[in-house]
This record gives sequence, structure tokens and C-alpha cells, in this order.
Amino acid sequence: NLSSLQPPPLRLNGPARLAAAAWPQRGGSSSRRLRADVAGFRGSMTDYLIRGGTDYVPDNWLPAQQLFASADCLTYDDFLILPGFTDFIADEADLTSALTRKITLKTPLISSPTDTFQAKELRKVKKFEQGFITDPVVLTPSHTVGDVLDAKMRHGFSGIPITETGTIGSKLVGIVTSRDINFLAEEDHTTLLSVGSSRPDILQHSKKGKLSFLVAMITCTDLKKNRDYPLASKDSHKQLLRGAAVGTPEDDKYRLDLLTQAGVDVVVLDSSQGNSVYQIATVHYIKQKYPHLQVIGMTAAQAKNLIDAAVDGLRIGMGCGSICITQEVMACGGPQGTALYKVAEYALCFGVSIITVGHVVKALALGASTVMMGSLLDPGEYFFSDGVQLKKYQGMGSLDGNKVKIAQGVLGSIQDKGSIHKFVSYLIAGIHLSVLQSMMYSGELNFEKQTMSAQIKGSEKRLY
Repeated sequence: NLSSLQPPPLRLNGPARLAAAAWPQRGGSSSRRLRADVAGFRGSMTDYLIRGGTDYVPDNWLPAQQLFASADCLTYDDFLILPGFTDFIADEADLTSALTRKITLKTPLISSPTDTFQAKELRKVKKFEQGFITDPVVLTPSHTVGDVLDAKMRHGFSGIPITETGTIGSKLVGIVTSRDINFLAEEDHTTLLSVGSSRPDILQHSKKGKLSFLVAMITCTDLKKNRDYPLASKDSHKQLLRGAAVGTPEDDKYRLDLLTQAGVDVVVLDSSQGNSVYQIATVHYIKQKYPHLQVIGMTAAQAKNLIDAAVDGLRIGMGCGSICITQEVMACGGPQGTALYKVAEYALCFGVSIITVGHVVKALALGASTVMMGSLLDPGEYFFSDGVQLKKYQGMGSLDGNKVKIAQGVLGSIQDKGSIHKFVSYLIAGIHLSVLQSMMYSGELNFEKQTMSAQIKGSEKRLY
């Protein structure tokens, strides 16, 4: 008898409060219509909304606290974020997020560790945008045109300052650019670099009382990159931030030294099982030898031990990546949605940022600071199959990637998605990160569980 049932309480986000009534039958059918008392108004929710009410929240809309309070553990596919009123435009979206305690990113997206990314790739990133160049390639007037051409071949540029001693901090006497040497004949390659004007002439022409000393340089190319990529995350020297992964074996300490020499800003401890004595010992080693270096640990649910070991960030998830099979092989792990929410709730109390993988918007809504992407950004080897461009995608723990006793990753190929300029902007469009997370913790952001049929229906139209 439905009339004897008491409805669950209604949750409202506004000042009004609903007092639930009975569950009446309509026309003898089993359908149920909720009635409420809103500031003296009695009637259906449809009547309430038609008369101007705006505060009703259906009972199956759950805040994160209630969604993850049940005994069931959830993955991203088990729930949806329910729509709400949007009071901002996409151009106003704030994507600033914390990667570690000291590093802030302008976009909450980072690439996943892969063994196809080495220290030499890190140097390329460092040199892509120089900012103020404090260690430029410098020549003296006694060098030749051939020396400039050799420098261009080695470094990829030909804008080289000329100082009296060929060192930074010396008197600047000129600069050689590609325009000066592009059309010189081969017999001119032995010509000494010379300054077109003497130092007194330079003083007279510049109308200054002193000659310049070379302290740093800035290039027009960097100014253009700064204009074209406003969301690039940079360090205090205006160079791109750089991160890399190291393992817990003893041999990886040498890799750590090379990465530090290449200018790495943050290291991720790459381990399929984060809560281990090996990872904690590695955190202690890095913090003692390189105290300035930011360290991101990896664990599924045991965050306390790594936070006590002074990690600056946590990477959440065991075997949840598209190419990782740790949960299947080791029979150990946990659903990503529940793991992320519960670890983030604890870690953020200590100022430790959270990195995770999977659905970007849902992960950010549940407390993640940044989302790590593997197959989208992995710089694998490209090849063609049946006219389709593919790239090799290799898991860090796969048998092809490392000679390990137990494979925790697989080797496969994925279809090339093209330039990141095409799809990254699609991923970040319209995510107002600070508002999203504040609404989640205040209970204003609502979720709804999905049935298996709803999951299939929502994914069958994916043509991208």
C-alpha cells in the first residue's frame, strides 16, 4: 500500500524548505507524485515550479557526501553530474589549479609518465620558450662566420650576441643574426666577425653615457609564443614547467640526477603500489638531496604514510589507466570514483594536491587538482595500418617496456588524434574549476547514479 509509505526528506539549496507529504496513487496506477508544503503552499512539485518556485531538488539528486556514503564503491561511469544554472561564459572560466604545494598550473591537464619520454625530451621542453635567457651562446669578434653557422646547426638558431670576451657579463659589441649571414658565399665563411661601428660611434649614435653589458636576452619568437599560448604554465624564469617520472629502484637515482641537471621542476614516483617502504624511502632520499624539488607520490587509498613522508602531491588510482592491468593481474585496487573522493577529502586538509586519471570533468568535480592523460599525449612511434595513422602506446609496466617478472601494463596501438591544439581546448572549454569544487564540497553540486542501460545509451553516440 503506497499510501502508507513515508517519502524520504527533500534537500533544498535555497532558503525555502519543503515538508514532504504522502505518496498518493494517481488513477489507480503505481506511479507516485510527491507533494510538498512550501511556505504554506500545498500541491505537486509541478504546481510549485509553475508558480515561481526554484528551490526544489529531486530526491534522487545526491550531493557527493551522500553519493559516496553508501557501501557501494563507484567508478566514473556509475554516476553523472546533474545540470544546473550557468552564470558565466566559457571565456571567464578559471582553470588555475595546484599540481603540488608550490607549483600552480593554468590548466588542470598533464601528461602521464611514459618510457618514451627521456631526459633529452626534457631539455627540448626547457629550450622551447626561454624567457629571459641568462646563459646564451656568446661569441667574440675573433670568431668567424663559419663558427656562427656551426652554432646554428648545433642549437637551431643564429641570433648570437658578440661580446669582448665571449662570455655573459662582458661588454656587448654587437649581435649576428641570420639576415647577416644567409647570403654569404662559402669563401666568406672564414671571415672574422667584425663590428660595423667603433665603441665611440656606438655611444654617439645611442646618445647614452655608457656602453651596454650583456646580462640576458629575450627573443621575438618567445614573445609570439607568449601571445599564442596564454595558458602555458611557466617558472620564475619564464620557462615552461617540466616534470618527469622516476622509479623506486636504486638505478633510478642516476636518472634523477640527469633529470635534475636537465632542469626538471617536479618528479612523479612511478610505482603501481604507492604505499610501500620503497616509495617512502625514495621520497626521503629526494627531499634530502634535492629539497627544492617537488615530489608527487602515487597511492590508491593509503595517503597518510606518503603525506607524513612529505610528498607535495598524490596520484590516485591503481590499474585504472587505459593501458594498465594492475587490478586484473594483482587482484588489488579500488574503483576510481570512490578512491578519488575519499583520498582528496583527507589530502586537501594538509594542502596536498591530487592528480588522477580518467574522466576530466568528473575527476575535477570530485576534488582532483589535475588530471593525467596517457594515450592522448603519449609521444609514441607512428605507423600506418590500412590507411589509418596509429601510434604505439606502451604501458610503463608492460613486458616490452621493462623486464619485469609480472606485467602490469600492456602494449598496443591507438589511432592518432592529431595535434593537441585541436582537442585540449575542447577538454578545458567551460570548466569553471574553482566554482565546480566549491559547489561539490558545499553540497550544491548534485550527482545521480546511472543504470547499465543509461551508461550504454550515453556512450553509443561517441563519434569523436
